[in-house]
Amino acid sequence: MRIFSTDHKVIGKQYIGLALFSVLFGMVLSLIMRFHLVHPDTKVKLFGLLWPDGAPGGQMTPELYLSLMTMHGTIMVFFVLTTAPQSGFGNYFLPLQIGAHDMAFPVLNMLSFWTTALSLLTLLAALIVEGGAPLSGWTAYPPLSGLGKITGPGQGLGQDLWILSIALFCVASLMAAINFIVTVIELRAPDMGYFDMPLTCWGWFVTALISLFAFAVLLAGGILLMLDRNAGTSFFIPGGLIVNDQIQTRSGGSPVLFQHLFWFFGHPEVYIAILPGMGLISTILSVFSGKKVFGYKAMAIALLAIGGLGFVVWGHHMFISGMSPYSSIAFSVLTLAVGVPSAVKTFNWLATLWGGRLRFTAAMHFALGFVSLFITGGITGLILGQPGLDIYFHDTYFVVAHFHLIMGVAAIFAIFAGLHYWFPKMYGRFLHEGLGKLHFYLTFVGVYAVFVPLHFAGFVGNPRRFPDFKEYEFLKSVMPLHIGVTHAAYFLAAAQLIFLFNYFWSQRRGAVAPTNPWGATTREWRDD
Repeated sequence: MRIFSTDHKVIGKQYIGLALFSVLFGMVLSLIMRFHLVHPDTKVKLFGLLWPDGAPGGQMTPELYLSLMTMHGTIMVFFVLTTAPQSGFGNYFLPLQIGAHDMAFPVLNMLSFWTTALSLLTLLAALIVEGGAPLSGWTAYPPLSGLGKITGPGQGLGQDLWILSIALFCVASLMAAINFIVTVIELRAPDMGYFDMPLTCWGWFVTALISLFAFAVLLAGGILLMLDRNAGTSFFIPGGLIVNDQIQTRSGGSPVLFQHLFWFFGHPEVYIAILPGMGLISTILSVFSGKKVFGYKAMAIALLAIGGLGFVVWGHHMFISGMSPYSSIAFSVLTLAVGVPSAVKTFNWLATLWGGRLRFTAAMHFALGFVSLFITGGITGLILGQPGLDIYFHDTYFVVAHFHLIMGVAAIFAIFAGLHYWFPKMYGRFLHEGLGKLHFYLTFVGVYAVFVPLHFAGFVGNPRRFPDFKEYEFLKSVMPLHIGVTHAAYFLAAAQLIFLFNYFWSQRRGAVAPTNPWGATTREWRDD
């Protein structure tokens, strides 16, 4: 396998490998954060060695905690959830499923992957430069992110590298989006119309359309933020700021403008992460129930509807920004409207299962787990779509629990389902079914044990981003809950070792798979 290959299969595997590295790195960061939340005064010698300034004497500072949170969120959102379902599986299987020999622009495809890899390296470099990684969160709101190192550790070169990394990722994603769109439009087999495509292809196609518009706006916002930091402009810097006892002379900018630009990307990003999984889950449920997808055309239209509505609901992330109540009502209504095509998909999944000859393979387990998580996370989304409720919940662990379930873990379950389903095609061997099912049950229990209790922390107003709860009387009652969540997180992380062993062991020792082991009807299973 050539490293700088233009073969879509090689590039798909490279994206999956990059995502696998990223998810392991991000998971380690999350475990360190969970450890600190329940042991805020504990000195860990390793912390002092890794971060001499951020953990003097081995005790983590609040600034280091925030920088780890920033890196965890950024890595997981961009380099795992955006990368694996779309660029990984999509590159490998889209041409095979529509009868094409390769993607429309193979060289552009290669450039897109290596730009993504460069973006990841740029982000990781922020951990080792002077000041360390930024502490402004994965949303990088100004003025904290726009004034430079005066605002705190990591807000100098570390924040610049973060912005550069995201800009590179945007460029890579735009190249990939163009490639996917042209491939679907121009390279489908002569006998394949749009409504003849598998729903997996619809998921990748709609996601590419979303990416084309969403990442362009994020790229523009990143450029303007970089100019504010390094060229003396004031797109997002308001007047009258005093930072570290220093009066800031710039004025005229609007931090809320950046929020609009960011969330115009940020909410569609939820669907960039989840729509490829929706298409994949539709296929897996169909194959392992022995039935055609119920309401195929409605499912495809629902994907388009979710993608379109995703661009008109960004304001529900900004209910506490001081927007007009009339705007809040409009965004709330539109947010609830997303529930209609989402419900269409959910009921059609259940109808696909109804009366089928179900085969409970590991892939089917993870597909059913996806449906469970999508419903659970979606219900809490309806709560957060109400301005009156969101104002209370917005900065609490309720939101953390919600978006981890609906955007994070659900998408990762789709990735696991896809790996079990397509592993025989990618490597000619099966993932071990017994280990796969054991991994599913432990992960399913662990996920709910971690994120369901965090909703209750949100009920009592437990703020997110706080690195230490012991100083606050009203938070002392939730410390036992956080201790339980932390132990559940350790359990969940340990369960992933089963997958890692299964994934690498099966590539060489797994049972040899026939050409079409699942009896599927899509084109990728035809003998090459």
